[in-house]
Amino acid sequence: MILSQAVNQLAQFCGPRDLSSLTKQALQTEQGLEQVDVLAFFGGSILAGGDQLAEAIRNKIAKTYVIVGGAGHTTDGLRQQVRDHFPQLDPSGLTEAEIFQAYLEQKYGLSADLLETQSTNCGNNVTFLLDLLAEKGIDFQSILLMQDATMQRRMWATMKKYAADKLLLNYASYQVTVKEENGQLHFDNAPFGMWGMDCYLSLLLGEIPRLRDDEEGYGPRGANYLAHIDIPEEAQASYQLVQEKTGLTSRKANPKYAG
Repeated sequence: MILSQAVNQLAQFCGPRDLSSLTKQALQTEQGLEQVDVLAFFGGSILAGGDQLAEAIRNKIAKTYVIVGGAGHTTDGLRQQVRDHFPQLDPSGLTEAEIFQAYLEQKYGLSADLLETQSTNCGNNVTFLLDLLAEKGIDFQSILLMQDATMQRRMWATMKKYAADKLLLNYASYQVTVKEENGQLHFDNAPFGMWGMDCYLSLLLGEIPRLRDDEEGYGPRGANYLAHIDIPEEAQASYQLVQEKTGLTSRKANPKYAG
């Protein structure tokens, strides 16, 4: 397997989608639903995720839309993207949820129904979201989760720990592939606000150790932050190959954002 194939295979595992598009037709045909009860968009995403959220709101695929995210390890990068592309918006001091709400309003004239602005990591992204829904009296049986493609599967597994009896649907906020030219990796059609390549690879590499259900992972036999999931052999092999060929290490958890 060549490096670009390994990266793309790892990305495909980390960033699943359970719908072919953010439309009522896809939701009805593929999941048998007219609408999901809640769409939760997580602020760890790149800016392109905000465009997907806007599409979902326009298409009325959910009854309630929530943006989740205080300040965490991706926040500074998100703030810089806003400064670069929307100089009229000042993201200083804003949480991820507030930034994406401002992005929606500025670019599309849209807004989410609720913001969760206190969470700092995937674990309390979920628990604080559930607390907010309970506080607002929003009972749900189905929820569509939208997170950065590197972290989508982990977000789903975290929600599954706390809401295993609900219908949990994935929709990674973007899909991207890489190709190799002259010994260098490049993005095919990089989405808006895409991470730099080394950052993207580091984020992907950080997921497999976290998703493992062993003493060092986040599964029930480790930190117990998320439900058990099976990691296919091909994803494990891709992880090893990317790590070996790039010399990059997995992103380490920042204790500043621990729950």
